[in-house]
Amino acid sequence: MMEAARSPPWSDLHPELLGLVLKRLPSLADRVRVRAVCHPWRSNSMLQPLPLPFPWLTLPDGTFLSIPSGEIHHISLPEGACCQGSIGNWLFLMHNDDVCYLMNPFSKTRLELPKLAKVCNPEILDPDSRFNPIFYKLVVPFPLDSSPCSLVAAMIVDDSECGTLCISKPPIVTDSFRDDELPVLELEDVAFFDEKLYVLAGFGQLIIFELDKDLRISFMECIIDSVMDSSGTLQFLPREACMIRQYLVECGGRLLMVIRWIRSMAHPTSDDYLEHGRTFALEVLEADLRAAERVGWRTVSDLDGHAIFVGKHSSKSMRAEECSGYQEDCIYFMCDYPEPKDSANPLRDAGVYNIRNETFMPLMSGTAAVSPCHAGQWRPTWFFPPETV
Repeated sequence: MMEAARSPPWSDLHPELLGLVLKRLPSLADRVRVRAVCHPWRSNSMLQPLPLPFPWLTLPDGTFLSIPSGEIHHISLPEGACCQGSIGNWLFLMHNDDVCYLMNPFSKTRLELPKLAKVCNPEILDPDSRFNPIFYKLVVPFPLDSSPCSLVAAMIVDDSECGTLCISKPPIVTDSFRDDELPVLELEDVAFFDEKLYVLAGFGQLIIFELDKDLRISFMECIIDSVMDSSGTLQFLPREACMIRQYLVECGGRLLMVIRWIRSMAHPTSDDYLEHGRTFALEVLEADLRAAERVGWRTVSDLDGHAIFVGKHSSKSMRAEECSGYQEDCIYFMCDYPEPKDSANPLRDAGVYNIRNETFMPLMSGTAAVSPCHAGQWRPTWFFPPETV
């Protein structure tokens, strides 16, 4: 009687039921724990088609914050490596000797890059120079895991607010462009769309760069020169002192610009001005690239079921239904605007904006915050771990 009433062992759980459990776990760490229960669970889980887990957020001290669980993760990386950005599940790492590369921290695969700090400004060779890179944004035309990459474009901005666009066939620089060559331009963001390279400059200017077979810039043209949409208006116009961030991202076959408006309660000249910054509005516009006569930017009211993650050091869109825990038609953002010396808490001004109903939600539930002990030199960036580890 007792033997008949005894429950079967957990290892006998049907693979289909195990798959249902895994699909309801947005955290990669939770999925790893499930697989660690027993060998049958691990082998059966590897056969389950699962949505991608929720991305991690890099912290200044070199650790990773799992969202929404709030767990801190450590990944073994080369000694002395400092994260300056990311592309999907690849980290952009640099060392004190300016050696830099892209690395998949799980497979340990590396793609050696040119010394981008030297490309930005020759004066950086002088350690006393005041011109030093303050941020990098790297983009590629194809996913690094699925295609051997023969092209990496990097946007570099130094502390003199001079921007450089570097084109490379790793590890060789093939060409570069500095925005002080054309004073009317100020590089804001960069993205590949339909295998073409686009740069956002100034306030809503969109520039296309064409490359020849040797990956040299053969032609550039400003194809949209106004931030206004097709009706000639923007929903939010700065009526007071505020900061503006612009992000360029491909989303569901559209090239979008996300404008982020940040208000600070402190005086613009105060030392802690950035510490009091808070995002109060976001607006999304689509570049009208297929019309016979381009009309500029068009206001967007939905993301066609996608979720967008924006940041100065990486941006990415994903179809929400293919991912675990993602909310469709939402923009995820973190605090990415202070200078490195501030070692900012990336959750201080972080949230989720629903473009349909124009509402804000916290990025993480409760009062989650990064402890001051996490101060360091890493830049905040989205990191998308693979489905399985």
